[in-house]
Amino acid sequence: MKYCDRSASREWVDNAVRLIEADAQRSADTHLLRYPLPREWGVRLYLKDESTHPTGSLKHRLARSLFLYAICNGWVGEGTTIVEASSGSTAISEAYFAKLLGLDFVSVVPAKTSPEKIALIEAQGGRCHFVDRAPDIYTEAVRLAAECDGHYMDQFTYAERATDWRGNNNIAESIYQQMVLETHPVPDWVVVGAGTGGTSATIGRYIRYRRHATRLAVVDPENSAFYGGYEVGDPGYQTGMPSQIEGIGRPRVEPSFIGDVVDRMIEVPDAASIAACRHASAVLGRRVGGSTGTNLWGAFALIAEMIAAGREGSVVTLLCDGGDRYAGTYFNDEWVAGQGLDLAGSHVILDEFTATGIWTA
Repeated sequence: MKYCDRSASREWVDNAVRLIEADAQRSADTHLLRYPLPREWGVRLYLKDESTHPTGSLKHRLARSLFLYAICNGWVGEGTTIVEASSGSTAISEAYFAKLLGLDFVSVVPAKTSPEKIALIEAQGGRCHFVDRAPDIYTEAVRLAAECDGHYMDQFTYAERATDWRGNNNIAESIYQQMVLETHPVPDWVVVGAGTGGTSATIGRYIRYRRHATRLAVVDPENSAFYGGYEVGDPGYQTGMPSQIEGIGRPRVEPSFIGDVVDRMIEVPDAASIAACRHASAVLGRRVGGSTGTNLWGAFALIAEMIAAGREGSVVTLLCDGGDRYAGTYFNDEWVAGQGLDLAGSHVILDEFTATGIWTA
């Protein structure tokens, strides 16, 4: 009789899951903020403030789910090196969880990644591996993981399946629980961006599962592939161009993007995203990131549509991360001008909306 016993690794797995769950237990749920709009409009706007996670962004939820998924599938164990293709918030959050578990973390990033983002990844104990061409991050992450006998976390494939979309305190369930005592507890719209596609997949599936009347709008920055792929129905659609709005927008439609659960897509110019993040920062008295600006541009357009139709209700979107990490880019006039962006026209649209509820974009 022969045995092949691998149960010795279970002790590490059990402790790893405990550590991740304990981290979640220490973190209270993120706040649902009410964005100030005139009461007479009859429409309420809410921001799910994901910047209050320990790593400062929405991607903290994703990183937690990805680690639990990989550990419970047996892909990650004691001593596994974690490799990811990300230059932004996902890498920061995954580095945090790798450090929590005593694992090495390497993020494959484009050479042009901002020093601020690199510093944040390194502050969490991770290191960066640079590639000259941004589209090469995927293949290089696969190669690097194989070379060091590590695990490529692959957020772009597993984001939509690592989170339990039926509930279990995911972001969708949290939103609806926090809305229950509001004037309009079931939102007319939830507005999110698509980076991996995981958040939109989770929310869209949850809405259908719970039979809510809410519709899901996904906003996409210019040059990103999600809008074009959705428009023509091509899951393999590519633009080959990077997005200026970090955290959302991709040069290809990622495997985790489930377009069939999206009710509407809205393409947002980069200048509009940046103008809206600056506008919201002034209103809220704190800086928010560019992806929050993209979300708000879409939310404002939908709110104006509701006002024009004489329909009261509520809209929910995400405050994805804080704006301080973008001090050298979105809040830097020289950087904005260097990208060939003019924010003046977008600010006129935002000012008119704020004053009248009319959207002229």
